[in-house]
Amino acid sequence: MTAAGITFLVIIIINTIICVLFVIWGHFQQLYDEESGRKQSQMTMPGYYVQAIVMFLCPVIGPLFFITAQVIYAYFFRNGADLADVIFGKDKVKAPRKAEEEIERNRVPLEEALAVSDRQSLRGLMLDVVRGNVQKSLASINLALNSEDSETSHYAATVMRDTLNDFRQISQEKYNQFKDDYVEPEERACELIEYMNEILSQEVFPEMEQRVFVNRMDEACAFLYGDEEYREKLTIQYVEWVGILQLKLRAYDRVQFWCEVAKKMFPTELATYTLQLKLYFSMENRERFFAVMDELKKADVVIDRETLELIRIFN
Repeated sequence: MTAAGITFLVIIIINTIICVLFVIWGHFQQLYDEESGRKQSQMTMPGYYVQAIVMFLCPVIGPLFFITAQVIYAYFFRNGADLADVIFGKDKVKAPRKAEEEIERNRVPLEEALAVSDRQSLRGLMLDVVRGNVQKSLASINLALNSEDSETSHYAATVMRDTLNDFRQISQEKYNQFKDDYVEPEERACELIEYMNEILSQEVFPEMEQRVFVNRMDEACAFLYGDEEYREKLTIQYVEWVGILQLKLRAYDRVQFWCEVAKKMFPTELATYTLQLKLYFSMENRERFFAVMDELKKADVVIDRETLELIRIFN
């Protein structure tokens, strides 16, 4: 046998020994990880076999390739990651997104779009609304039900049906939780009030069904007010919400009740006075309306622009 043949045979034998030792080392490494309870390394047993086959089929080059890759990994990529800026909380983080100026520049409110005959633009706007938070746009979507464009009205009907059915189901579940929870009923009451107001304030239900839901919301607010232990949970915002909803249903006796609650619990809040003004204006009670307005002028209450304009008009 020539010297070249002997050299080649020696290389093959050494390469085969390296492959066998590599597989044996991998096997013992796996056993050690399992027995010590350590987290297993990234290399699995099938991975060791694949690398051994590559090294066997590519003598010298195969082992050199994997050795070089391991050295590069250990030197450049094995450093600990800097996790100082990483947030491990489960709270959902909303990343800021740049406004799409070209799209927004060509968009108008849905109410205005319904008055034009450009069906393609109307459909595009409707789809933009549907892709967003539809619960805050139900009043506008409800107007689209009467659109002359059948496709737009179909989009609107589908969204309204699904959203209102979800609201009926979820509000019933929250109402049952409020009635059945004997540990934290005040928390369930607050959840019910806040959830229902977002939809009910848009007046998308028939009057009879709207009245049923508003009365449930009224019941939750009355529960908070009726118990001294839970009364601090009743905010002026809750009182104003339920008062306005009852006012739209012309339930003046309930609005009067909530006006008295607001005067008793929140005498320095602007909503206490504006709720009374809206009530007496709807009832056409001029005497009480102007009496409340005089009280507001004398009270130490910060008045917003809308209320200030109202005072100027009636003066």
